[in-house]
Amino acid sequence: MKKFLSRINRRDALTLLVLVGIFAFFFIMLETGAASNQFKNMIIPMSYYILLAISLNLMVGVLGELSLGHAGFMSVGAYTGCFLSVMLVEKFPELPMYVYLPVAMLCGGLMAALFGVLIGIPALRVKGDYLAIVTLAFCEIIKTVIINLEFLGGAIGFDTDSIVPDRNKALTLLPYAAFAVIVSAILIMNLVRSKHGRAIMAVRDNRIAAEACGINVNFYKVAVFGIAAFFAGIAGVLYGHNDVLLKSANFDFNMSIEILVMVVLGGMGSNMLGSVIAAVVMTALPEMLRDFSDYRMLIYSVMLIVIMLFTSAPALAGIRERLSLGFIKESLQKKMAKKAEKKKAGKEEEK
Repeated sequence: MKKFLSRINRRDALTLLVLVGIFAFFFIMLETGAASNQFKNMIIPMSYYILLAISLNLMVGVLGELSLGHAGFMSVGAYTGCFLSVMLVEKFPELPMYVYLPVAMLCGGLMAALFGVLIGIPALRVKGDYLAIVTLAFCEIIKTVIINLEFLGGAIGFDTDSIVPDRNKALTLLPYAAFAVIVSAILIMNLVRSKHGRAIMAVRDNRIAAEACGINVNFYKVAVFGIAAFFAGIAGVLYGHNDVLLKSANFDFNMSIEILVMVVLGGMGSNMLGSVIAAVVMTALPEMLRDFSDYRMLIYSVMLIVIMLFTSAPALAGIRERLSLGFIKESLQKKMAKKAEKKKAGKEEEK
């Protein structure tokens, strides 16, 4: 346990603190009845988008491989978990949710991980843009296959309304979503800080040098594909249980791009906090701009461009540095040191 906790640095601790604060805020808003219907509809989507962003960040930011098939892994987990939940509810009507939902999340994640490994093995031969095309093709193949499976509802969709009979789905699913997101974040951050995480980043920085050092590049690439797909599958189960009708058309290219944008805006690499904040902001922005229905997408696009320029433009590096937590911390320490010196000088003058 000590070894596990020792790998969590200050940034990771801040990420966990932010996640706990977000879900605590959600619980308070729901329990007090202060949450509007619009806010309730955003809670579970925010949760599974956070999970999708930090899992894709493991693949794109830490491993350095561009993937456009994350929505495909999500769909595999969603249909597997929801199909299992429907079967369990029909056979055992009295079975409580705290039994079948965790089982569905685990099975959905494992099935998605299996597909992640299967797509990861042939993808070892390609990289860069070609890998993005391969993963995108996988996402489209999965969508097409699901549409032609009648027992999964086909093009009409898979009815999931009976899984969570409670109409207040946000309050019902929030404990499971909070547990899944926080535990997943801890596991991913622990992996990144471990020797395996350093090996993965070595593969990202220089594959030839990593192979020369004895790192099994193929193993780590396939493993990251499987791990990222596992967490995407769990996010898919949350998505399916929150919706009333599961449609494969929703898991398209646009969803994969949306998840990738969250990762890019949050800052790729070991910066999980940025992915969390980007997922929350990008989920909330379209709903917050709903009052401006005629110009909503225009404002949303302009804001994305502004945020992207702010996070990447070299001319704004000085502003970004001043707004960073490290700079703010140093400034506060300097102010406190100056105050301490003034107090000390004042006491010496009185003596």
